[in-house]
Amino acid sequence: MSEAPAADDELLVARQGAVLTVTFNRPAQHNAMTWQMYEGLREACERADADDGIRVMVLRGAGGKAFVAGTDIGQFREFRDGRDGVAYEAGITEVADRLESVTVPTVAAVTGHCIGGGLILASVCDLRIATRSSRFGAPIARTLGNCLSMNTMSLLVQHLGRARTLDLLLRARLLDAEEAAAAGFVTQLCEDDAVDAAVEETVRTLAGHAPLSMWAAKEAVARLRRAAVPDGDDIVSTVFGSEDFHHGVDAFLRKERPRWTGR
Repeated sequence: MSEAPAADDELLVARQGAVLTVTFNRPAQHNAMTWQMYEGLREACERADADDGIRVMVLRGAGGKAFVAGTDIGQFREFRDGRDGVAYEAGITEVADRLESVTVPTVAAVTGHCIGGGLILASVCDLRIATRSSRFGAPIARTLGNCLSMNTMSLLVQHLGRARTLDLLLRARLLDAEEAAAAGFVTQLCEDDAVDAAVEETVRTLAGHAPLSMWAAKEAVARLRRAAVPDGDDIVSTVFGSEDFHHGVDAFLRKERPRWTGR
């Protein structure tokens, strides 16, 4: 059974047989996420859980150059103080937790850049298949001057380890696909023209396994991670309320190099 894509043009949700595919569809913006796209993803998670015929959920980016290159930066111009940052990170955590809690296996098919918000979404998927040209990171210390929530930090530390997470964030560098695979973050590497075949093979495998066994494994892993996440709203409020963050957003949108002051 096939079904035409649903939702708006920026987030395509389509079912084919037992697979629900979510496509981030802003290739000209490297699939940067709008608030509406985050909400559409949450609704897709609800759909995956409500339909007993869906056995696997796949996330992918349109255009071949990016999975998701973060949140659309222009939206940060709406922020006035640290409370806006806390609300934003709480919203991202809600969507990420919802994706992590989907009862069927989730697969991130990564091509190109997987940055910021894209890294978060890929992190909460159960499996990550990536092309060799893919790049992973959150270079916010170089670009915007914001910070990550405690929930996101727990994801990165769990997947990459403390040392590699700090190296990634402090040096604002990107991991190539081989590094990400060596760290255990990428579960399968493939050539750039072989990602569709790799995803199809994985989907067939997952669709043939016991649903409750797979749910139990992923639910247990999620509970273990979340049990160790402390509150970090004070950190988020301090950074998102800073002069540096507002300057960083303006400089990014003007395509200028920011001048950090630490205030």
